[in-house]
Amino acid sequence: MRLLFVFHTIDNEPHGVMRLSSLLKQHGHQTKMVVATEQEPLQVALEWRPDVLGYSVYTGTQRTYVELNRRLKARLPGVLSIFGGPHPTFFPEMIEQEGVDGVCIGEGESATLDLMNALQEGRDITTIANWHWKTPSSEIVRNPVRPLLSNRELDELPFVDRDLLYEAHPPSRGHMIRPFITGRGCPYDCSFCFNKAYSEIYRGKGPRTRRRSVDNVLAEIVQVRDRYGLAFVLFFDDTFILNRKWLREFAPKCRAMVGLPWWAQVRADLVTDDRVALLKEGGCTSVSFGLETGNDELRNAVLKRNMSKEQIIEAARTLRRQGIAFSTNNMVGLPGGGLVADLETLELNIACQPDYANCFIYQPYPKTELGELARRQGLIDSFDDLSGSVTDDTPLRFDPDEKRRIENLQKLFSITVEFPWLRPLVRRAIGLPRNGLFWLVYKFWKGYALKQRIFSYRMSRRETLNNLLSYMRISTQ
Repeated sequence: MRLLFVFHTIDNEPHGVMRLSSLLKQHGHQTKMVVATEQEPLQVALEWRPDVLGYSVYTGTQRTYVELNRRLKARLPGVLSIFGGPHPTFFPEMIEQEGVDGVCIGEGESATLDLMNALQEGRDITTIANWHWKTPSSEIVRNPVRPLLSNRELDELPFVDRDLLYEAHPPSRGHMIRPFITGRGCPYDCSFCFNKAYSEIYRGKGPRTRRRSVDNVLAEIVQVRDRYGLAFVLFFDDTFILNRKWLREFAPKCRAMVGLPWWAQVRADLVTDDRVALLKEGGCTSVSFGLETGNDELRNAVLKRNMSKEQIIEAARTLRRQGIAFSTNNMVGLPGGGLVADLETLELNIACQPDYANCFIYQPYPKTELGELARRQGLIDSFDDLSGSVTDDTPLRFDPDEKRRIENLQKLFSITVEFPWLRPLVRRAIGLPRNGLFWLVYKFWKGYALKQRIFSYRMSRRETLNNLLSYMRISTQ
């Protein structure tokens, strides 16, 4: 059977789809990816003649993919269309939309393999766990989810199919910074995140957090390094330092087998001298952690982060003391907040002295605790018209003057953290009309700080040229 994965654009390596592809190929099925920015999806589909069209959808892109699917199905009679990813998982009612044949809820590896095998063997597909189906008579069949994959089962999955991506999107092959994921799940219930709702879907179906073995993770990194080239490793786990025992095994083996610098996401209240020492032993050169907001009430009562300013500042001190570069993640324009709270966030970042202060404009997503709070408080009417942009504008109702100041502060936030003496000037500047200069300051400082401090490695001439061309394109948009 043939499954064509269709993407509108590629921003990051889509590991979910890439792992699905490797599993399906392992069992004799054929897969292919098409990216609309690289090729015309309809032309590829007509030439390759897939049995199934697959889409990985996050909230905010669903309309684009539903319309794209309608266009493809109109020219491919009999093709089955399936949708997976975050949006169908939390909004399975997507199955009711025209042209959508099936949606996958939650983990898709076993579910999609079962589907492809059933199609190949001519068996009924409407009873497969994790799937919601629309029958020919337009009846909706909703099946329960199966248990989450265990640690052992994660190890048994084949490594992600990078050739699938690199053939469809050649620029990705030339990147020497490549991401890896060592586990799944998060034990925390931050109100702005989908994790709590995801855990409810799988209540009683397995532990919230699972992790691949150290040897399995390192084998994948070594394979990628030797086959494609690798200069810097990114670990995309929600919280890399949860398990001390795993870290103690990982650190010396990573240094010996991989020998490359890497970055990971940590959590401030878990940053201790012993954990950071293990990170450094393993080759870690930089990390990121969520500071989110400098206002204690917002951070703990609203965002449910459950950590103090003192813990955040101490984490920053510990990382600096041990020579690990770090960036912070922050949100402005939060429900219940405003410009005063956002300036508190600026001050806490200045106290932490990060190597880069990431700052985003809060976007309320449905079925997150914070998104639903924003709706109940009348800060938004609905989720239908969200831009999905964390660097453009706030969708929440603020006073027009305050809205403009918050949006301008986001653009000037990181440069002010780096040069605190700019504070008086920035407080006046954020009152100006929105303008391209602030946006350019944001983009160029971010590019410099991330490249020189957070993801620092020696780039080839080709990569340097590609990055320069990328920044030139950005500056003219």
